[in-house]
Amino acid sequence: MTQDPFEWIEDESRRRERAGLTRVLRPRTAGARPLDLAGNDYLGLTRHPEITGAAAEAAHRWGAGATGSRLVTGSTALHAELEAELAAFCGFEAALVLASGYAANLAAVTALSGRESLIVSDAGNHASIVDGCRLSRARTAIAAHTDPDAVGKALDAEPGRRALVVTDSVFSVDGDAAPLAALAALCRARGAALLVDDAHGLGVLGDGGRGALHAAGIAGGAGVVATLTLSKSLGSQGGAVLGPARVIGHLVNTARTFIFDTGLAPAAAGAALAALRLLKREPERADRVRSAAGALHRGLTARGLTAVRPDAAVVSVRAPSPEAAVEWAARCGAAGLAVGCFRPPSVPDGISRLRLTARADLTGPQIARAVSTVAETAPPDAVGAQML
Repeated sequence: MTQDPFEWIEDESRRRERAGLTRVLRPRTAGARPLDLAGNDYLGLTRHPEITGAAAEAAHRWGAGATGSRLVTGSTALHAELEAELAAFCGFEAALVLASGYAANLAAVTALSGRESLIVSDAGNHASIVDGCRLSRARTAIAAHTDPDAVGKALDAEPGRRALVVTDSVFSVDGDAAPLAALAALCRARGAALLVDDAHGLGVLGDGGRGALHAAGIAGGAGVVATLTLSKSLGSQGGAVLGPARVIGHLVNTARTFIFDTGLAPAAAGAALAALRLLKREPERADRVRSAAGALHRGLTARGLTAVRPDAAVVSVRAPSPEAAVEWAARCGAAGLAVGCFRPPSVPDGISRLRLTARADLTGPQIARAVSTVAETAPPDAVGAQML
């Protein structure tokens, strides 16, 4: 009898089930929606009529798809406008738009490193950065979370080697911020390049939402490169790399996730461009996101829950176990509140969490409702727990 080549998958599935780590898809409907504190629509623009209208107009004008890679037929005037306006808004010389934020990180990490180079990566970095490090074939040193001294020691341990320091600006699990100014100074002193994923900073931090690098005063630095996603604050889809023009030119010629991937759909480019222009007109949206995140944190901690103080829009609440986190999130959902649920391996410290994301369009009553729902559905041992 021929052995089933996928029998091992059943064993893996049972192990995940016993550990409480099974994940399932839960399609949302287009009808009545819960209060959403699970998504990343920080500026509340995903359903804004100006943004959806721009997406529809772009699809009608340019077609439903990009039709090919950016170097063949996948570049439109919309892509060029978006790149120019993103770079100018965030304070960089040039930008390159890719099909996703994940692809942007893979492109930047792999194209700016290589087999003979050193990457120093923060222990809390996003999976796309981790995968970029693996694909780069570079020597990768993992530095303690948000610890510039650890980064400096890793660089000093291999003097003379071309080096790239890479970090999230705001970390997606706890919402804490990296010490960007200190990292930039350290990189300048040692001749290393700095790559920052500003997925959770754009639209939230900096003057008018120009991002964490702008807030830290390092945007446009000669040795500084940023990556972005267009799927969070800009309410669309796609990613971008921003930096010196020579770096962007290098990526056009060497980054495999740019060269060999179909370009971003025109509708997504049009929506992101419209969202960026709306943010320029309404810079107060960034302030409202941060205010809403602070109100969520104050309300949750006042109810005895352990929540990390947010540096941007993410508010993380400790759960006693993976199973408790799943059940807690489900109870919130049943009460009409959508929250995120982060469990191992998504959390490297092994601590499961509920993850709430603030939005610029949240009202005071909605914030109060969210706090009450999370507190009233909490497992008993979540109250008074300590975040390690």
